[in-house]
Amino acid sequence: MATTFIDKARISVKAGAGGNGCVSFHREKYIAAGGPDGGDGGKGGDIILQVDDNLSTLMDFRYKRKYTAENGVDGMGQRKSGKDGKSLVIKVPRGTLVRDLETNEIIKDMSGDEPFVLCKGGKGGWGNTHFATPTRQAPRFAKSGLPGEAFEVTLELKLLADVGLIGFPNVGKSTLLSVVSRANPKIANYHFTTLYPNLGVVYVEDGVSFVMADIPGIIEGASEGAGLGHDFLRHIDRCRLLVHVVDVSGSEGRDPAADFDAISLELKQYSPELAQRPQIVAANKADIMEDSSLLDALKKHVEALGYPLFTISAAAHQGTRELVYAVANKLKELPPVAVYAPEYVKRPPAVDTSAPLEITVEDGVYLVEGPWLQRLISNTNFGDYESRNWFDRMLRESGLFDRLEAMGIQDGDLVSLYNLEFEYQR
Repeated sequence: MATTFIDKARISVKAGAGGNGCVSFHREKYIAAGGPDGGDGGKGGDIILQVDDNLSTLMDFRYKRKYTAENGVDGMGQRKSGKDGKSLVIKVPRGTLVRDLETNEIIKDMSGDEPFVLCKGGKGGWGNTHFATPTRQAPRFAKSGLPGEAFEVTLELKLLADVGLIGFPNVGKSTLLSVVSRANPKIANYHFTTLYPNLGVVYVEDGVSFVMADIPGIIEGASEGAGLGHDFLRHIDRCRLLVHVVDVSGSEGRDPAADFDAISLELKQYSPELAQRPQIVAANKADIMEDSSLLDALKKHVEALGYPLFTISAAAHQGTRELVYAVANKLKELPPVAVYAPEYVKRPPAVDTSAPLEITVEDGVYLVEGPWLQRLISNTNFGDYESRNWFDRMLRESGLFDRLEAMGIQDGDLVSLYNLEFEYQR
């Protein structure tokens, strides 16, 4: 049974929550009033994406859709911090685009070798050691850990290849790839043999090589979703050069020039920019050509459009080296493979502040806790002025400061919001 190529997937990812801080006091014989020694909670594990060149599809994500990193361990006595949660590394094929599900904006193009932290783990809560002061020597409170970041994302695979082989099914693209590279694609004499793209490295000479991709056969109507073509046209997006393989044998009663125009139209309808990509035409199966006038007509047609044509027979290894050298020389003139710039900008989350917060007073410190406050803090960049202003505005709109004043808070009193502590000022 043929393997189904999976080039889009939707997954949910969630980093680990931070561990809770510990309330503990030093207990040791002959040492009176040993003081607080509660340790901090560990940081939650991150969700990390890593390129794996052994992967060529997103098949694994068809069966597993939810990924969660480990939570941090709670703090312990004797000032022992909890262990950090283990980060979860998710391996993806090179060329995978990570998009925000809601906005479809690109978060990251996984084309390099550097790992990417998609979701950061939550910070661990403070133990009661942090809250000891000369006037508050035995704090009986600690803070909870913060939740980790969570995302719903779409993974979209766009192959990283210098050269894309395009053309109708069964024109000999897979055979050509197998001849000029070390790839071993499945080859048979029926349409749609290739159900997923194949990559091969073409070695031209010492220090000169390029990556070639055999894109599954495109048919008329592919840009509108017909056949397999629509699913695979996206893989040509990155290719710097297209090699348009045309069957000139006449064995199936087709007109090579009409085939060339049909595929060119599909490219134009899918992406006008893609249709302008440099092309080299490979007139294949010339060794079994029944009518040389078909080749002459194709050559005249494509050269009038500014495309060079090479007559080859991939199966008979005729003309393939000349084609490879022409491709390599053309690539020297072209810019490198495109890498997509991130588009995603993290936006303040919609936080429902209507739920009441729990406020308790311990040794003169106003402790404020609540689920929405956890989320608010974990999504605030306190190093950014606008982000801090947004955080302050959300607290005021929630009525928190009014409640604190109603409870008798005074200027200079400490307010503790998880791992954030500040002196209250009216």
